[in-house]
Amino acid sequence: MECAVDAPTGGAALKRGRVPQLDVLDVHSPSVARMNNYLLGGKDHYPADREVCERLLRIAPGARRVAEAGHRFLLRVTSRLARDYGVRQFVVFGAGLPTPLGVHQIAQHVDPRARTVYADADRLALVYNRALWEDRRHTLAVRADPLHAAHLLLDPEVEGFIDLTRPVAALFVSGLHTIPGPADPAGILGQTARLLAPGSFIAASHLVSEDARLRRQASDLMLRATGGRWGRVRSRAEVGRFFDTLRLLAPELVDVCQWRPGSDRAAAAGSPTWAEHGGVAMIR
Repeated sequence: MECAVDAPTGGAALKRGRVPQLDVLDVHSPSVARMNNYLLGGKDHYPADREVCERLLRIAPGARRVAEAGHRFLLRVTSRLARDYGVRQFVVFGAGLPTPLGVHQIAQHVDPRARTVYADADRLALVYNRALWEDRRHTLAVRADPLHAAHLLLDPEVEGFIDLTRPVAALFVSGLHTIPGPADPAGILGQTARLLAPGSFIAASHLVSEDARLRRQASDLMLRATGGRWGRVRSRAEVGRFFDTLRLLAPELVDVCQWRPGSDRAAAAGSPTWAEHGGVAMIR
């Protein structure tokens, strides 16, 4: 069954002159973006999304806590790169649905001129991001997924918004494990790195488990639920190889809660059976 879905079209969206178009949404097919919204405590999800999330939570009870840790990592990386390294351009792959606090808000708090591109393959994410976050001066929402990261950066619309001759932060947070096979996450990170100017950054994270049975169960569940539009959970050693050609900043590849937490210690670390590990690499 499909239903017509439209995003909020308040005065701000109308003034921007880009009112989101009516789109068609299959509410019976789970979506990674909507599932993540559910795990983060949002309200933009449907019974099919909630059902798969509850099944995942039975396999990996820490999934909700780890999803929150990944989101905090995304915001913390944005703040660090904007404050400590002077980055003013951000591209968020697998952006998902709007949250109470987004990358563009963190970046613009440091510099109101900062620019952010939100990219996601999910229709509802595109519509809501355009309605609630896009102003086409400092924020842009486009439909794309991490699998096509290099193509997105070279898209005329994005090239007109992001200056690739200047530092850019390409953010693949909580995104690598959603890339369907046989695509190689390491290759996608490498292709992206070659397009970025020196002084740019790539931040990425991936679900990990040292329990082979759990990895198989969770991956099978997500692959079936999404019709193959997902990757798989990997071991930490497997994930580490994705960063072999990149120069990671300290503390390198860690549980995302341990990446320069500062005062942000609200989210507990994961466990050997279910966690998200990530890092931030600088392009030289």
